[in-house]
Amino acid sequence: MNKEQELKEIVKERYAKIAEQGKAENASSCCGATTPSNKVYNIMMDDYFDTEGYSPDADLGLGCGLPTQFSNIQKGDTLIDLGSGAGNDCFVARHETGAEGKVIGIDFTPIMVEKARMNAEKLGYNNVEFREGDIDAMPVSDDVADVIVSNCVLNLVPNKQKVIHEIFRVLKPGGHFSISDIVLVGDLPEALREDAEMYAGCVAGAIQKSDYLGLIEDQGFQNIKVQKEKTIVIPDDILEKYLSTEEIQSFSKGTTGIFSITVYAEKPGVKSGKIKLKMADLSQGNSCSPESGCC
Repeated sequence: MNKEQELKEIVKERYAKIAEQGKAENASSCCGATTPSNKVYNIMMDDYFDTEGYSPDADLGLGCGLPTQFSNIQKGDTLIDLGSGAGNDCFVARHETGAEGKVIGIDFTPIMVEKARMNAEKLGYNNVEFREGDIDAMPVSDDVADVIVSNCVLNLVPNKQKVIHEIFRVLKPGGHFSISDIVLVGDLPEALREDAEMYAGCVAGAIQKSDYLGLIEDQGFQNIKVQKEKTIVIPDDILEKYLSTEEIQSFSKGTTGIFSITVYAEKPGVKSGKIKLKMADLSQGNSCSPESGCC
């Protein structure tokens, strides 16, 4: 088994166990994978409490942002959630797309997919479906999605470039994504970087912020912007498992930063719906020029 596949199997195994844990335990650890902290609750995730469409049963406390809040979802949109877990972000997105839209959640952990499907059934959402598969090889056709969201998942995938390529492939021309993820500024201590538990905990698999944004730009996305950024502080009682007291002090006072960022970007092109609208305007006698993109 190659290193990439080995890391995937570690994450799949850990997240199968995480699916059976409570939200409080997951939220007080690093993405649910590490020993919970007694010092800080809610290490990474943001609070969904006032978010329309929020389903407490589907919230496992594994996120590091609120990508749906920034993703400009419209009624009737087709949306894909990468690493959909028990379905929470899909259900929030479904509130925005309405019954006329379509929401697809993709997750490679069978128990998560099963849990999400049960939640969708309880909520009576016939336009929300969950597919088992890897997000670096999505079980989705080309040019399908108006919007893609993801919450603290890309950092878990060894080959992030493949995921960015897949996002570009499945977005419609003119479509966009809003993704929350963990990134670094500076180098992690080796003990954290090499530990499998910290990889499954969203930290060791994170890459440099500049590299992360560079992958998005290199793929051909445009209008890239960081919509939100916050510092992630790992409590000492988690760090103590990996670092000595001196190393913790050095790490805490050093230049290394762990951040949750929410990134927005667009696939070049014009959505077909926008073209139809402009053609309708033309048929009503409104002016249309090549610059407007409808001629």
